Formats: sequence, structure tokens, C-alpha cells
Amino acid sequence: MIRTQVAPLPAVQAPLSGALGLVLAEDLRAPADQPPFPASIVDGFALRAVDGDRPRRLVGQQMAGYVADLTVEPGTAVRITTGAPIPPGADAVAMVERADEADGWVTLHSGPALRPGEGIRAIGADVQAGQQVLTAGQTLGPAELGMLASLGRAAVPVHRPPVVGVFSTGDELVDPGQPLAPGQIYDSNRPALLAAVARAGGQPLDLGIIADQPGALEQALDAALARADLLVTSGGVSMGELDLLKPLLARRGQVHFGRVRMKPGKPLTFAALPALRDNGAVDPDQSARPIFALPGNPVSALVTFQLFVRPAIRRMAGHAAVSLPQINAALGHEFRLDRERPEFHRVTLRREGGRFVALSTGSQASSRLLSAAGADGLLVLEQADGILPAGVERPVLLLDDLWLSG
Repeated sequence: MIRTQVAPLPAVQAPLSGALGLVLAEDLRAPADQPPFPASIVDGFALRAVDGDRPRRLVGQQMAGYVADLTVEPGTAVRITTGAPIPPGADAVAMVERADEADGWVTLHSGPALRPGEGIRAIGADVQAGQQVLTAGQTLGPAELGMLASLGRAAVPVHRPPVVGVFSTGDELVDPGQPLAPGQIYDSNRPALLAAVARAGGQPLDLGIIADQPGALEQALDAALARADLLVTSGGVSMGELDLLKPLLARRGQVHFGRVRMKPGKPLTFAALPALRDNGAVDPDQSARPIFALPGNPVSALVTFQLFVRPAIRRMAGHAAVSLPQINAALGHEFRLDRERPEFHRVTLRREGGRFVALSTGSQASSRLLSAAGADGLLVLEQADGILPAGVERPVLLLDDLWLSG
């Protein structure tokens, strides 16, 4: 259902300095050969291989960054640095370690004969003009950005990362650092979700705490629909009198689902509402805005974010692989199953004898954020009655893909 409502955002030109981690929007080809001239691979002496081991007269030096007015004649050599253009007449470069220089003469050490082309990087040896160097859908890392820079590109076409608006609902919530009145708690969901948005590759937009009042929710929703590509809220989607968000979404747009059989995160709601202009009018030129109304309990909010919101953000940013990576892990101890819902149990991982072992982070109460702090993954437990014994293998969705390396 979510996939039908989200698609990669249109391409924009991003400077190389701001393109790390973004997704390339089109195939790119080299505009010219690299290198554009025959260049020395080493520091040494440019010469003619056919002259053999006899001493050569040194006639000058060719440094990187310019072309000296020098020609290598029979019986001569030119001192040269790495990356410098090969002077006319030379067909090989002897490493400085293979030669002695004295009184204006260069003598090669005895050993294997120098071959034509040795020590030289030919025109187009790295990349040929017209060659496809990067493919649409690639995530741009340091090597890809270095490649683009070597081709002279200062900007690159990428899918724009989605702007993701985040607000929390609830009269009981207070920003950290402010004094608490009786009955109030600090809002932990918004900071956690804003960080999760950034880690998923979105551009977080902090929309604050919204009071449990219809007018306040309407106003916040209108502002978000005019500024954000995707909206994430927490709270207001359960069954209480002040859980006003779900009915508001139903009035304003289409609710695709409003409950999920999972633990934690049952009240998760996914909807789509029309995009708005700054004046509050519907923008017919924009696609509907996906909205994820997450449960208010902190662990439920984070788990449903990872399973539902993260893939949507990554798809909008152009990524092909959008879901959490998965491994199999052996249970490090017994796990009790839930007879009513499948469970995503927070676990830490360790390696034992070439396999992964999953250990519970403790009490899995959806209000206990400590169960998520330090968790390496979500252990997927089927809906059933009974206990799984230690040693049984089950899937684990990785929250940190560093476990896939090493």
C-alpha cells in the first residue's frame, strides 16, 4: 500500500560537496579521455627503451602541471615526476630507484630490459571518452564523487531527498530542558524520529509539539502539507477521547490502514492527504502527501518508523534497497511467543563460532525506550503460543548494517 503512494522525487542538480549519500538520477558518461595525455606513473626518467642500458644525457625536467619544451632524442633522457606528461620521443619511464644520476648523465641499473610503455599511463587508460562511468540508482560515496570530480563535474543530477516533517501530539508533552508541571513528561519521540529521518536519508523538519485540540491539529497539518514531502506524527491514533488525529486524517484525505497486527505498534496509521500551497489551497500540481501517524509510545514509534517510514523515505530518495537488511541468528536464550500478534523483539547481537546469536534487551514494554537503546536489530518472532528454545534460528532485521561486514 505504501509503495503505491511514494515514488522517487524528481532530479535536481546537487554540488559535489552536498551529494554524499544521495542517489544518482541518470546514467553519466565521460566527456573526455582520462588521462587526456600520456602521463608518467612514477618519479623517474623519460627515455627511449630501445637505447638499452647505455648512459643517457639529461636534457631537462618535466614536472606535473605544465608541458615543457623538451624532446627525447636518441641517447637522452628527461627527469619526470608522477603525473607529468610524457615528452615527445620518449616511450618509457625508468623509476628513479632503477637509475643513477651524476654529472648530467643517467645510467640504468642492470636488470630486466625496459620495455616500451613501461611506467606510462596511456591516453584513456583510466576512462575513455563516452564510456559510462556511473549508473542511475547508484548511491554516491567518496569514490563516486572523486570520479565525477576527475571528469570535471562540479554538480551531479540526483534524486532530491524528501523533506520529512515531524511533530508530536499531546498536552502532556514538554520539550527537554523545560520545567515539568505535574502530569507532564518530556517529548522523546520527536528528537528520536528527527534523528531517524536524518539517518534514513531524509531532510528532517521539526514541527514541534501540537496540543490535543482540533484547531491546533488542523493548523499544524496545513503547515506541514505546504512544507513537507512526507509527514510523521506520534500520538493521537489510539482509542482515547483526545486521540483526534486519525479522524482528522480520515476527514481530510484517505486512510489506507489504521491498525497493524504487530507488536509493538498496533495503532500505526498510514494516510495520504492533498498537498497544499502556502495560502492553504490544494496544489493540483503536487502528488498527495504520505502521512505516517505513529503510536505515542516511544518504542512503538521507533519500531514502526524502521519498518514502514524508513522504506518510504528511502524510496522517495531514489534508493532501490529500502528495507532493513536481514540476517538469521540463533536465539541466545528462550523467547516467549505472543499468541495474538507477531513481535519485533529488540535484541543485541554477538558472534559465536561463525554465527550470530541474538539476546533480548530486557523488558519489551513499548514505553521502555531503554529496550531500544543499544539494540542491534529486531528479532522477528511469529504469532504463536509457546516458547522458542535457545539455539533456534529466527530472522533479525539489522538496525546497523555494520554487522554485515567483517
